Order: sequence, then structure tokens, then C-alpha cells
Amino acid sequence: MSLFDMTGKVAVITGSSRGIGKAIAEEMAVHGARVVISSRKQDACDSVAAAINAKHGAGSAISVPANISSKESLQQLVNRTRQAFGRIDALVCNAASNPYYGPLAGISDEVFRKTLDNNIIANHWLISMVAPEMLERGEGSITIISSVGGLKGSTVIGAYCISKAADMELARCLADEFGPRGVRVNCIAPGLIRTDFAKALWDDPATLQRATAVASLKRIGEPHEIAGAAVFLASRAGAFTTGQTIVIDGGATSSGGG
Repeated sequence: MSLFDMTGKVAVITGSSRGIGKAIAEEMAVHGARVVISSRKQDACDSVAAAINAKHGAGSAISVPANISSKESLQQLVNRTRQAFGRIDALVCNAASNPYYGPLAGISDEVFRKTLDNNIIANHWLISMVAPEMLERGEGSITIISSVGGLKGSTVIGAYCISKAADMELARCLADEFGPRGVRVNCIAPGLIRTDFAKALWDDPATLQRATAVASLKRIGEPHEIAGAAVFLASRAGAFTTGQTIVIDGGATSSGGG
């Protein structure tokens, strides 16, 4: 059996109707997991789940829309997953928001709070709903999709970067809390990836050139290039990995730009 085999595992991935979340759900299904597709829009979730079921067989995926800003909605996501599959073995907190571009001096209190609530508090809510059953079984994997923005300063997406830095610390703290009972918590920190979420940073050729010039690989990443790390963390391959942030950015944070 492959170390990356996820047969029999149930994985919930938020923000999985497109982009990085979709790529993670698709790759986990390839490795045998039953996956829960979740984002705000029912039709978008249904489409991704249908495609996975068509490829891997009926029952490989279900669609459960949820709004991460609503604690009640997240609880419904957990409840419906348990009703359908009976358990949750892996959670990927991928959904996030970034409603403001500009200096922190110009951000309103409402938008700042929304960014922190959606990108930190909502993750804590969902983890708190899922972790008890994992702790009872003595195994489970929780992955938060953070960002290299959490490792650097920014003059235009500062609130988002602050929230992503907090996600890394959330993972470290929960890894310490849950580790003695066999549950692992980690982060993945992507660099610039070709998603709708990051479109403002890559859609314009000049902006894209500036963004990739400092990276060792000199190019933008693709969603599927994040998915492998998520499978690693959720499978036996990552059984001794917890409290970590895996940076996947084409060398943007390690390169001097030369």
C-alpha cells in the first residue's frame, strides 16, 4: 500500500469548487478518499462533485455548500458530512477572503474584522467541530491553507498577510494540544498561484512579471502543484509531520531574486 493511499478516508475541503481547494479535492479522490466539496454556491459545488463521481465512481464525492462566515453553516457542513460518510478523517481549511487592497491605514474596522474572522476565527470554529471525533479515535489530519504572505510584509494586502501569519500560529498551538492524542495540524503556504482568488496579482502581464521575477523558478504556480502536499499531510506519508508550515512558492521566499 502506498504511503499516500487515502482509501477509506473522508476529507472535507472548504473553498473546493475552484482553484487550490478543487485541485486538492480532485487529488485526494485520485488517492482513494471520499471528499466533501464545499463553497458558498450550490451549483458550483454540485458540478465539481459530479465530475469526481463520474471519474471515480458514485459516492466518491458529495456537495455541501457552506459560508465560512457563519458558524451555523459550518456546523451544518460537519453534520451533513457525518450523515453521509459517518466520519471525518481529514480537514482542509482552504476557504478565505481578501476584500481589501491598499495600505492598512485605509482599511475600515469592518473589513479588517471580516478578514480576520473569515481567515482565522472560521478556521478555529471548523477545527473545533471536527477535532473531537479525531481525538477520540486517536488519529486525524487538519491542514490550513495559509500563504507566503504570512511570512512577509505587504503594503497592499497587509490584513490578509496578518491573518495568514495567525493561521500558522494557530496550527502550531493546536498541534501541541492535539499531538499527544494522535491528531496532526499543519499549514501549507502557497506563493502566487494561478487562481481566480489571486487574479489581481497575475492577470496583467507586467504585474505577473514583477511578481515572478524574484522567484527561483521565474513562473507562477498552478493549483495542482499545491495538491500533492495536501495529500502528503493527510496520508500516512505525513504521519510524523505536525505543527509545520510547508512553503510552496517556486523559491520566492528563498531567492535573492538574482
